Amino acid sequence: MTRRPTLTVVGATGAVGAVMLQILSQHADIWGEIRLVSSPRSAGRKLAVRGEETEVLALCEEALEGTDVALFLVPEEIAAQWAPIAAAKGAVVVDNSPAFRMDPDVPLVVPEINPHAVRVRPRGIVASPGCTTLALIVAVGALHAEFGASELVVSAYQAASGAGQDGVAALRAQLSVVAGTELGSHPGDVRRAVGDDTGPFPGPLALNVVPWSGTPGEDGWSSEELRIREETRKILALPELRVSATCVRVPVVTAHSVSVHARFERPVTVARAHEILATSPGVVLYDDPAAGDFPTPADVVGTDPTWVGRLRRALDDENALEFFVCGDNLRKGAALNTAQIAEAIGAELAAP
Repeated sequence: MTRRPTLTVVGATGAVGAVMLQILSQHADIWGEIRLVSSPRSAGRKLAVRGEETEVLALCEEALEGTDVALFLVPEEIAAQWAPIAAAKGAVVVDNSPAFRMDPDVPLVVPEINPHAVRVRPRGIVASPGCTTLALIVAVGALHAEFGASELVVSAYQAASGAGQDGVAALRAQLSVVAGTELGSHPGDVRRAVGDDTGPFPGPLALNVVPWSGTPGEDGWSSEELRIREETRKILALPELRVSATCVRVPVVTAHSVSVHARFERPVTVARAHEILATSPGVVLYDDPAAGDFPTPADVVGTDPTWVGRLRRALDDENALEFFVCGDNLRKGAALNTAQIAEAIGAELAAP
């Protein structure tokens, strides 16, 4: 008889946690007990998973006992403290935070690209990449397998939900302030109307774009931009890959978009790129601009795949492609990739 592993979802009451519970209820049910864990202030709540109301437990060592796979959908500092505890108790941890992504003893896994990496986990922890990396990496990885990637220049248009529930609340509050007004016609009028209610963003997001995401890094780069670079290199096993990213917050609730300039080792054609992407798992090719067919965040939100369109060969470089990708940052960008990793581990643990 196949064993059904015990799954613990840490951070079940957050934005990503809510999506994770949907996914666990929609996917093939490979799990035995599913425990829901969150901060003490959320303990006692009941959430639906697999059609059943399940009480949320407070995060503590006892809540992690007997867990086979633990999903961490929590801020970096909480994951850094509690994931090693869960691993020490015998669980395989799948962490959605940045805490362990660059640890050489922790695989960084995208199942469509490097599924084999999940089996080598010296610390008992597997990391899932950031939401912006996940928006682009499935398409880039498919093209890299054919042409050999040598350079990426990307501009990421990040949704408010990438900053969590506070980001969504801030955007919605700002939109209510500017709705039905003539704001946006004079310098600073939106900023004055919004005031200090910018939430987690350094400026107003309604009727605006904010060219910053993350915390300050070296030489003017943000932590988010540097993470895209390092995560992409690790997933593709290309430690010297040239990657340059610019992150911009846009007034979109959910779904990140990325404009990609990808240079390869060999000449590329749009026709061959179309063939590759049309048959790549986790990718939807949606590319007929003359008919108005190209991905936008408003159209892909709530869906699982990476959507790819606007494919063009670079005008001055036969080895380079330009394209545009969109992906739901709460699904493939967070919960779904984590769930896919967990399902692979669950199948491994359940094998006789």
